[in-house]
Amino acid sequence: MGFQSASYHSELEKVFMDPGPRDWSSLPKDLLYSVLQRLVLPGDYLRFSIVCTSWYSAAKDNKVIRARMTAPMLLIYTGKKDYWKLYDIMVNRFLDLQVRVPNKRLCGSSKDWLIFVDKNVADKNFGVTLINPFFRVRGRREKENSIIRLPPLTPPGWEKWLRRCEHYVYKATMSGDPIQDPNNCIVFVIYLEQTLLAFIKPGKDTTWTYVDASVDNTDRGCRLVEEVTCLEGKYYAVNHWSELISFDVTAESYSNVKLVVPAGFKENCIIKRYLVETKEKELWMVQKYIEFDDEKYIRVTKKFRVFKLNFNLCKWIEETTLGEFALFLGDNTSVAMKPSKFSRCRPNQIYFNHDSDLFSRYGPHDYGVYNIKDKSFSQPYTKQAKNLVKKSNRLPIWVVPSFRL
Repeated sequence: MGFQSASYHSELEKVFMDPGPRDWSSLPKDLLYSVLQRLVLPGDYLRFSIVCTSWYSAAKDNKVIRARMTAPMLLIYTGKKDYWKLYDIMVNRFLDLQVRVPNKRLCGSSKDWLIFVDKNVADKNFGVTLINPFFRVRGRREKENSIIRLPPLTPPGWEKWLRRCEHYVYKATMSGDPIQDPNNCIVFVIYLEQTLLAFIKPGKDTTWTYVDASVDNTDRGCRLVEEVTCLEGKYYAVNHWSELISFDVTAESYSNVKLVVPAGFKENCIIKRYLVETKEKELWMVQKYIEFDDEKYIRVTKKFRVFKLNFNLCKWIEETTLGEFALFLGDNTSVAMKPSKFSRCRPNQIYFNHDSDLFSRYGPHDYGVYNIKDKSFSQPYTKQAKNLVKKSNRLPIWVVPSFRL
């Protein structure tokens, strides 16, 4: 890129020797690229990208820099007003920035957006709200479209949840970005009491579509759903019995609901289930085995098991390795990524968070990293991070740093 050209050194001299006011947005890209090459931490790149449009463009155009920004980070509530901090677990360090997000229980993190349930005092109901934390960096002007409020979520029996509406949605996800990809954006929520499924297309639908719990060939169907994902245009849901159900979303409603994998796991223990889509178009189910200590009021993860869907046999096949992948599990949409020398996360590891469950309100303390190969646990967090998580009254959540202003 000609970093050592005479014109480059001339520009450096103008920038650093001229005592007068500078227009930082007009710096040449060669100079910005040079600055980028000298940054070390992912947080530095994030701060660089939000300075202005030209700096964002330079960061976006540099593929090496973008590769360093792919690993999810933990969003942890500070306990002060509505401010949250980003923690980079790969280098065990907080980013030197904060984002303004309401002090609410976050029931989802997907496509750069966070999801929570908010009470509408005037109408005496509640609805689902989407918020983009990277549009709300402290010290920067917030973007007008950083918050999207969806229509009220009012299936039968919702009234008794009005006072504790934050816990009404067990988990939420999205199929696309509501701003960048509105035509493919569908918001799914798994709502109580029987963790049923509902969805809405923001900007198109005025009411939610509630999926019928009944499914042919099973008495369980779309109830006690634990996660939803999309793979090649088809939607999949896994329930409490490890049954996999598929369905299509149509312009008007939904159709073609089928039982793909019947129940096949009979274990006398508490299991949480996650669905993970990989870039190789594979579908995995992860089972997390947890125990509760009612005397100490704690929840402990004991082990994980990973299964890959065999589409031909319609069967879950247990895997003993994640191969090149690392997984990030929690209240977020489950993420599978291939680590790079820049992202610093390790393959064959499950990075897990203390997330919501149907059995207790314990937490947050059940988090760490699980090594699939040797079945060991580690908790590579600094003392400062552990203390902040402990004193916070909110569960932390994984977010993927955005490269959009």
